[in-house]
Amino acid sequence: MKHVKIFIFLCILTFAVSCGQQGRYIQYKVQKGETISSIARNLNMKNQDLIRLNPDVESGLKADSYIVVPEKKLITYNANKVKEPSVDLIEESSTNTDEIDEKLKRINELREKFEVYEVKKGDTFYNLQKLFNVTRGQLLILNPELVDGLKVGQLLKIREHDVKVVSNGKTFQDYIRPNTALKVALLLPFRADQYNIDTIDVKDVFIKNASLVNITTDFYLGAEIAIDSLRGRGLQIELNVFDTGTRSANEIRSIVASKNLNRNDVVIGPMYSEEAQAVADNVTIPVIFPVYSDNQSGFSSSNIITTVPDKSIFREELVRYIKDNFDRGNIIIVSDEKAASLALSRTLKSTLEHSVAAGNVHLITPVNGYIAKHRFSQILRPNTKNWIIIDSDSNLVIADVINSLISLPKETVAKVFTTDKSSAFDKVDNRKLANVGFTYVSDVFVDEDSVETRAFNSQYYKKNNTLPSFYATKGFDITYDILMRLASGNDLKTTFKEGASSRVETKFDYRNNNGENQGVFIVQYNEDLTLSKLK
Repeated sequence: MKHVKIFIFLCILTFAVSCGQQGRYIQYKVQKGETISSIARNLNMKNQDLIRLNPDVESGLKADSYIVVPEKKLITYNANKVKEPSVDLIEESSTNTDEIDEKLKRINELREKFEVYEVKKGDTFYNLQKLFNVTRGQLLILNPELVDGLKVGQLLKIREHDVKVVSNGKTFQDYIRPNTALKVALLLPFRADQYNIDTIDVKDVFIKNASLVNITTDFYLGAEIAIDSLRGRGLQIELNVFDTGTRSANEIRSIVASKNLNRNDVVIGPMYSEEAQAVADNVTIPVIFPVYSDNQSGFSSSNIITTVPDKSIFREELVRYIKDNFDRGNIIIVSDEKAASLALSRTLKSTLEHSVAAGNVHLITPVNGYIAKHRFSQILRPNTKNWIIIDSDSNLVIADVINSLISLPKETVAKVFTTDKSSAFDKVDNRKLANVGFTYVSDVFVDEDSVETRAFNSQYYKKNNTLPSFYATKGFDITYDILMRLASGNDLKTTFKEGASSRVETKFDYRNNNGENQGVFIVQYNEDLTLSKLK
């Protein structure tokens, strides 16, 4: 009876996600060259209706400003954008998975060296020149086949990367052993017992524990897409969903005691670290911890797999990147006055002094809570690399650094790094961050134009009538990667030795074979406010 209740509750949550999109408004970032008329046309609105929502824009729009638009109309427009021949080719028209894998492999190989673009219906050399600032002649040099003209679905090399793209070694090759069947237990805190299934109103689902319900539901819907995709490729999957309830209800103990979780091949969840440890202590199969926790470094069971890298990995990756790419000049580490932060910054300084040749490493901390601009100008030098590492999440420290560096003389160039982009950086104007080439370590990288992203967005939209959230994509990436590895027929940790894998937004690199994902990206802000993956 309880499983029936959970099933009904999941159906209601799925319906609520769709209904929740009706009649809402969200912010839309104006792109360069867009006008009131062009946006209204794309959203199938009248100009005056758009102006009525944004009365202050009647005099015109500025690039990178924000306006309010109906969420449903924006979703419809974005969905139409992803419904292109190339996506359909991958999702529907092609039944040959080898062709799909070959195309994705070719795209990934090209992206190692070039900026890549897939030709869309209506593209011309003129709009490509406007879009990428390249001439027809430059395109022909890299793409001789263009002598016959543009064709929908063509992969174009736009330009070579001007930064070094580093590979972390071997890549895991997706393979599903014929006639493979997997049993999967999904343990998530739906908290269905808090609702009366017979009288529930969809709005009530999101009023109580709205944040957790949204995260849980989105993760589940993403995992469901992953399972559908793998079933479509011939993998037999039995999915067993368990509601772990509230954190204090000890529902986990009841599940462990009454359900034979070991009959599954893998457990995905729970979402709380202490619950994951409790499950792992009572099973012999892998337990996948799907979120980040400060406590995850303390897991004591070898069968727990942490899918989100520990923060120490972020620092190690930044040191590795600087060691590989810095050859001369100045490095400035900026810390705050907190004892813990200062200790970490001093350790980072010592590490870089021993790792980087031909460089001077400096440490700057605030004086009376403030960092004066002249303290940077005393160190920075023209015509050489000046790399500044902000090793703090203080709003004041970050503002001081960025504001001091955006007005340097033209011959003195500074590049700003951080080990982890905290929410404090969201308070800084993106144009300022782009001006200093802001570069950070991240466990996700979103490429909206990639074939993988567009295919996933399209598939998710068709099923749920909305575009995926961050946690929906996480649910897909984690579930797809773990089940694909198990589908090879090998033990999960054996597949870790076979190399790293990249999914829609996440990299999975268990290079130490200890069950801890170390897959992170080095991401850079560009002058046009786009993001580039440097590593």
